[in-house]
Amino acid sequence: MRNMIDILLAVLLLCPFYSCDDVKEYPWNDAWDQTEQETPEDSENTDSTEDPSDPETPGDSEEPETPEEPVEPEEPETPVEPEEPETPVEPETPQQPGEPLTLEWTDVSESFGTLPSYITVKKSTSAISGKKTLIYVAEADLAQAQWDVWSVKIKANDGNLTEATDDSYKTPSQVYADGSWPVVINGGYFYSQGGQNYTASLAVSNSEALAYNIGYEYDDAGKMLYPTRAVFCQTKDGEYDACWTYTIWNRTTYVYSSPSKDQTKVPTPTYPSSTGEFRMQTAVGGGPVLIDNGKCVNTYKEEVFYGIGPESSQPRTAIGVTADRKMMFFVCEGREMTAGVAGLTTAEVAGVLMGLGCVEAINLDGGGSSCMLVNGQETIKVSDGSQRAVASTVMLK
Repeated sequence: MRNMIDILLAVLLLCPFYSCDDVKEYPWNDAWDQTEQETPEDSENTDSTEDPSDPETPGDSEEPETPEEPVEPEEPETPVEPEEPETPVEPETPQQPGEPLTLEWTDVSESFGTLPSYITVKKSTSAISGKKTLIYVAEADLAQAQWDVWSVKIKANDGNLTEATDDSYKTPSQVYADGSWPVVINGGYFYSQGGQNYTASLAVSNSEALAYNIGYEYDDAGKMLYPTRAVFCQTKDGEYDACWTYTIWNRTTYVYSSPSKDQTKVPTPTYPSSTGEFRMQTAVGGGPVLIDNGKCVNTYKEEVFYGIGPESSQPRTAIGVTADRKMMFFVCEGREMTAGVAGLTTAEVAGVLMGLGCVEAINLDGGGSSCMLVNGQETIKVSDGSQRAVASTVMLK
């Protein structure tokens, strides 16, 4: 009996074991084979599987539309041939101040009526240092021409070397109207103070001294200086010269071949050089000396002429003479009286006169005083708007 019971228990224990073998494997079972899983696509079709032997007959496909004929592209316009660029003009080499300046000149004598055959009036608008210019020069052959100076006359000597005058200043037009001089330019420097007129530049006519170069000047610190200043003259021997002079208290005038370098020293008969004899027949003072013995000197520093703006562009007046004895009256316009025309520096004036052949020349009063009349007609536009009454003029006939 006991053996029967043992056999039944063994059978009962074997039955569950076989049922476990029939259980489908799951992911948590180490023996799970991933290749046996159903894909999502397979799971969607497990309930209804179509019979592959009876496929649907596809419908008739639509005829594709006939494509539109392509539009022919427009013919591109023929490109315009680019214009040939202009050949660039080579820039002119700027001429250096202090050297002879070569300008283009036009004879405009006929524009001013009848003139003596030995007097020619020329005009130039040539650029200098890149600047527009308007320049007039009256040229006279001294073999036939004559020149002279009109000036106010200083008062009798009172021992104080005064430059005061009781005479009235005159415009160039007034001087022209008083005589028979076809060419008139303004002359030397002058000033007015407290209702009194003064002249500051030497003037000699027919060997008579009418006025003298001022004998002193002040620096910025108020210190008194004693400069030698410019004179352009014709001697009694008929020679022409640009020189420096100094007049002492008794109106003795010393003439020098070079300017004073030390303006704190009072000039003497031996300083700055041995003095020459005062032998002037006709002379006008101004400054600075521009040309001496054919060389540009432009001695505005030695002559203490900072107030005239020598290095700035201004209207200018000057006088000079060539080696073959042609006298030159020079004037240039400035201060934009003609658009773009500022004027010239004293070095540029020297360069123009050297280019014309001058071997001796000085600068005269400029700015609003600058004026040249030819047969009574103005050449440049004066920068004051109307002619300034001046202390002296230089005339040519």
